[in-house]
Amino acid sequence: MEKKAPEYYSDVEKCIDDLIANVGKKIVMAAPLALAKPCHLINALYLRAKQDPTIQFTLITAVSLEKPTWSSELERRFMQPLVERIWEDFPDFQYVLDMRKNKTPPNFTLVEFFNKAAGWMGNSHAAQNYLGSNYTHAIRDAFINGCNVICQLVAQKEIDGKLMYSMGSNPDTHYDGGHFLRELRAREGKKNAIIAQVHPDMPFMYGKAVVEPGFYDMVIDSPDYHFKLFGAPKEPVNSVDWMIGMHASTLVKDGGTIQVGIGSLGDAIVAGIEMRHKHNDTYRQFMQDSDIYSKFGELIDSVGGIGEFEEGILGSSEMLVDSLIELFKADILKRKVYEDIRLQKVINANGFTENQVEEIFRALLKEKLVHTRIKKSEFDLFQKFGIFKQDMTYENGSALLDGKTYSLDMSDADNLEAVVASCLGDTLKNGIALYASFFVGPQSFYKDLREMDEERLKLIDMRSVDYVNHLYGDEELKRLQRKHGRFINAGLMATLAGAVVADGLEDNRIISGPGGQYNFVSMAHELADGRAVTMIRSSRGEGEHSVSNIVWQYAHTTIPRHLRDIVVTEYGIADVRGRPDREVMKRLICIADSRFQESLLAKAKKAGKIPAEWQIPDQFRNNLPETLESKLGPYRLQGYFQPFPFGTDLTDEEIVLGKALKGLKEIASKSKFAIMPGLISKSISSIPEKAMPYLQRMDLDKPSSMQERLMQKMVIFALSQSGQI
Repeated sequence: MEKKAPEYYSDVEKCIDDLIANVGKKIVMAAPLALAKPCHLINALYLRAKQDPTIQFTLITAVSLEKPTWSSELERRFMQPLVERIWEDFPDFQYVLDMRKNKTPPNFTLVEFFNKAAGWMGNSHAAQNYLGSNYTHAIRDAFINGCNVICQLVAQKEIDGKLMYSMGSNPDTHYDGGHFLRELRAREGKKNAIIAQVHPDMPFMYGKAVVEPGFYDMVIDSPDYHFKLFGAPKEPVNSVDWMIGMHASTLVKDGGTIQVGIGSLGDAIVAGIEMRHKHNDTYRQFMQDSDIYSKFGELIDSVGGIGEFEEGILGSSEMLVDSLIELFKADILKRKVYEDIRLQKVINANGFTENQVEEIFRALLKEKLVHTRIKKSEFDLFQKFGIFKQDMTYENGSALLDGKTYSLDMSDADNLEAVVASCLGDTLKNGIALYASFFVGPQSFYKDLREMDEERLKLIDMRSVDYVNHLYGDEELKRLQRKHGRFINAGLMATLAGAVVADGLEDNRIISGPGGQYNFVSMAHELADGRAVTMIRSSRGEGEHSVSNIVWQYAHTTIPRHLRDIVVTEYGIADVRGRPDREVMKRLICIADSRFQESLLAKAKKAGKIPAEWQIPDQFRNNLPETLESKLGPYRLQGYFQPFPFGTDLTDEEIVLGKALKGLKEIASKSKFAIMPGLISKSISSIPEKAMPYLQRMDLDKPSSMQERLMQKMVIFALSQSGQI
């Protein structure tokens, strides 16, 4: 398959015929994490393998997306209208359906390096074939396992009269993977294939994501294979999430760099940052009323701040989460960086803005970062970044503009002043405000990207995760760009020694995977002014079933204790970098749930890690769930700290029902008889008028059977328990 131009297909079966003819029947296919999997190609190949046992099909990927399902009639009534509205014609992955039934054929293997959170718990196939890799090593490990095919969804667009493709949501592993496959082909004669499937709704993203058609060997392009991109609905942000997010928002430094992840915690952080910038007086008042600043003000002033973002921040995040677009809109994600060491050096050293073109030009000359006799390569550099006007041309050491010739010998003062007066641009160009490697999110997010004006969209540089997630390669430039990096990730538990558990359990069951978390923590330690912030919900469970997520020890670690840095819970911030164990443990106990503080302290004292006379300070002894609402409540009345700060695909009725039915399920899970008294009570009382919109949404406003009448009472009970009626 040594073609310079791709082979185009309107029939996926013909594509598979040619793939097998060229590569053979042992196919090890790498498909992107989450969104950009070409569903029809993968499904057709999987079904072909089911029919032909001589085909050996291994799929190496991460986060196999699937539509929500239900396990009861009540759940169906809530979920089915949602699924039909949000996911429409998104095709189910056939291998996922079979894995849920434990019916995959013996000639198929799914290998994932990152699972949907707890998505494959209890599935032996997934457990046995899990690939424990850092995100940056995933494509390398795919080749260790014999990868000979890579595939992905792409966007297409005509640029300057030429058809171009964009890797859209996923240049993360496949940009490097495609180049490596071609190297193997050229160097060792390996038979392999790079396949694209064009999708009309995939946002056309810029940066390294843009490639020529010849990057691919085979391109599937037919309206028969168009479908609605998978939308990931927003998670509600609860009180615990809000308090963690508000604490974390104080650690982001104006003029710095941010990385955040998906989910309710990510939304809480970004919303906190937005509140800090757009409603700074209210933000500062909350910091006082909640005692965040009085407890942690010294650390906040040192690491971050509570002021507005005048200089702005740079995004450098493996995942382009939809909430980061909100920071674009709020004029917070606006610190642009440039892909040239010399230019970035003078900007960092002098604090220049993009409009100070003359000052930047003079500084480059003064610092001898360019020749006083400007060379053609330097002229091109100046034009690329807008320092020189775009309509100038270079000729024999001079610049031509509007029929005039300007000497580029800047050692002559008159030449310098003439160039400054006539040849400089107004503002720098081709800056980057956000580096990212992949995305998945709600439909509104994809729409925002598709409709974003091109100038702003080009501020987002989508490229390999190998570039974004660590410092290796272009290290000097990355260090200059990623100043005051704040790499903010979530964990499940933290030990008192400072280790973080984020991806698995002590019995070796995998919840998700390390992803890029290790990379970001390691990078934070390598950058002189970088910090890794790990968010931990201090406890899990309700009432007597509650347990602490700050633990004495745990037999599984994602981030080792020697890389400990900053831990944030809903009760505070613990700076544990470079501290002796005694201080690390004290600080973590102080941000733990107070119901578990004494037992943690006793274990630390028994092990000789904390002096016997030390006691928990009074100001940290009231870390209790009921205190959170007293801090957030007054601000909720002003419109802050709502469940969906950036909108949702759910209707108002669905938001209420979702919370109520979740509560009902939790009550029933503790005891089958726990809901009986409430049901009996509701069965002999009239239907509250306030319940009718919710019953109508569940099609239970006019029950016609005993089962429907029972479900109606269950919904009314659930609404009552959640305080909605």
